[in-house]
Amino acid sequence: MTTKQKYRIVIAEDHTLFREGLKALLSFEPDFEVVGEAEDGIAAIQCMERLKPDLVLMDLTMPKVDGFATIRELKRRNPKTKVLVLTGHRTEEFVLETLQSGANGYIVKEADHSELLLAMRSVLQEKKYLSPDISAKVIDGYLDRSKTIKSKSAWETLTPRERQVLKLIAEGYKSRGIADLLCISEKTVAKHRANIMNKLDLHSASALTAYALERGVVER
Repeated sequence: MTTKQKYRIVIAEDHTLFREGLKALLSFEPDFEVVGEAEDGIAAIQCMERLKPDLVLMDLTMPKVDGFATIRELKRRNPKTKVLVLTGHRTEEFVLETLQSGANGYIVKEADHSELLLAMRSVLQEKKYLSPDISAKVIDGYLDRSKTIKSKSAWETLTPRERQVLKLIAEGYKSRGIADLLCISEKTVAKHRANIMNKLDLHSASALTAYALERGVVER
């Protein structure tokens, strides 16, 4: 008699109650085993590196390192690990950047139990999954490479590293703390900060924080 395969799952979500709810829900599924949890992007990367899960179920808006950067790093370190994003963001821009970062699926937090399980099993079976709540326009925008290319927004001009630095500034980190978290020098942090301010035409930490909140880079 063969034993049914158990897929190893890591949950990356900064809200403890939501994370615990997902873990409890998945405990009733015989083919899933939650082997790890993470409450920020750095912890998610470390957890994946240590546990080598089959799938990471993750939010986009997390402390320290945002979801896009986390996905790219997860995929760089282990391309075979699937990533299913579970988020409250519904805009085309978030969906497109998530998929371009390497995620295998995108589902909104308002989804029900059965849709979550369908999404998880779909990506584990090498299929892409997009929540039906995501508009057809978003799907078409991703699939239709020939659509009109829009001029870059100020946000799109920021490099992945600059976005990380912006997120940490908005979370209240000073230059020394940012340097320690990203393993770079304070001089490099200062350079990134100057570039961010020039590109966004914002010239104070409070203005950068307000911008990050407006874009959903950090939560209110």
